This record gives sequence, structure tokens and C-alpha cells, in this order.
Amino acid sequence: MNIYDYKVKDANGNEVSMEIYKDKVLLIVNTATGCGFTPQYDELQDLYELYEEKGFEILDFPCNQFANQAPGSAEEIADFCNSRYGITFPQFQKIDVNGVNAAPLYTYLKSQKGGILGSNVKWNFTKFLVDQKGNVVGRFAPTTKPNAIKQEIEKLL
Repeated sequence: MNIYDYKVKDANGNEVSMEIYKDKVLLIVNTATGCGFTPQYDELQDLYELYEEKGFEILDFPCNQFANQAPGSAEEIADFCNSRYGITFPQFQKIDVNGVNAAPLYTYLKSQKGGILGSNVKWNFTKFLVDQKGNVVGRFAPTTKPNAIKQEIEKLL
């Protein structure tokens, strides 16, 4: 399997094939609205605005697994992100990224880039970078600010 074989649900619950992202560079992020890293939404939006026309997408997957920092509904999360950070990149339904209920997409991402501390996602705002062919080429810790991976994105575009 590859990344394009997976299906995810958008914020409205509609099934979306990852295949629609073929030939694009992706930054896939598990997020939370009540996290110390939540201000990273500013930099994520800046990156999106800078590179969207060049074939770059950010895929935002809210996750409540870490200290219940994304407790709201999909609508509440979207309202918060839009009003506070002006988010225009795609947001999806809330998912688990670890454990038996982990979203299959995240199980795949972790299998491709296990990270220094093993395969589990450590916290909110872990970032996976995917090239235009669907290869997972990078994994970045929550502490890595989005602007710090600008060069990696530019190389792929």
C-alpha cells in the first residue's frame, strides 16, 4: 500500500481519497486547539499561503489523545482555527494517531518514519512531510516550528 490507497474523513464526515493529493507535496499534522503548540497554526497558514500555488497542501487532523487538548466538535475546532488563525488549509475529522483506534493513515505514516523514540506520535503538532510521489520523506517533532522545515518543503517543490 501507499499513501494514496487511504481514505480519510473531512471535517463534515465525507470520505476523501488521499489520491486527490497525488503530485502534491503534503505536510500532514495532528493538531489540537488547546495545546502549547497551537500557535504553530500561524506558521502553518503562512507556509500554506506561500506554497499552495506551487502544489503544497497541509492536511490538519485534530487529535484529542494528548491531555484532551482538542475537546471540541469538528465545527468548534474549525470555528476556533478560522477565527483565531485564519486557517484555509483542509481540516479533517478528529482522529486517534496512536493505539488500537489509530487512523489507518497514521499507522502507515508511522510505519514509514518511526522517529527517534519509536513509532508512536509523541504529541500534538507532529509533522509528516510527503513528496509528490507519496513517499513519506520526513517526520518532525512537535517542537519543530513549521518555518524550520521551509527548506525541506522548497527542495520538494
